[in-house]
Amino acid sequence: MAEKDIKIYLGADHRGFDTKEKIKGWLNDWGYEYSDMGAYEYDPKDNYTLFAEKVALGISQSKSKGVLICGSGVGVDVVANKFDGIRAAIGKSPEQVGAGRNDDDMNILVIAADYTKESEAKEMLRVFLATKFSGKERHKSRLAEIKKIEANN
Repeated sequence: MAEKDIKIYLGADHRGFDTKEKIKGWLNDWGYEYSDMGAYEYDPKDNYTLFAEKVALGISQSKSKGVLICGSGVGVDVVANKFDGIRAAIGKSPEQVGAGRNDDDMNILVIAADYTKESEAKEMLRVFLATKFSGKERHKSRLAEIKKIEANN
């Protein structure tokens, strides 16, 4: 694993709650520090928006990384990407997550709890944490373009 000195922000609604609890165990096993931004208990009436907002704010203010989980992954992905500096993406496979980190400096891994097996989530998380941004000039220029778009909205 890489960058164990950064804090990982976690958030999930009721549909992602069990996966988030498993992720906390994996992060403990791998020696990462994390902040659980909720849900703190299973509540079938909670809304993903609150947890996605907390995680996105934490990352935008600290330049850390995060993991968001909801049923489809779409809701938390949409909310998180409303914040400047956030590059959240739904993980489909370890290879795709690695490309997202390497090429796009993805800083939030989104997991679709209803469509992702535990073993897939664990491997995507491992790759997300281990893969560094390449820093290649073409990738940096794309991120600069994204910042311009954020500044003009």
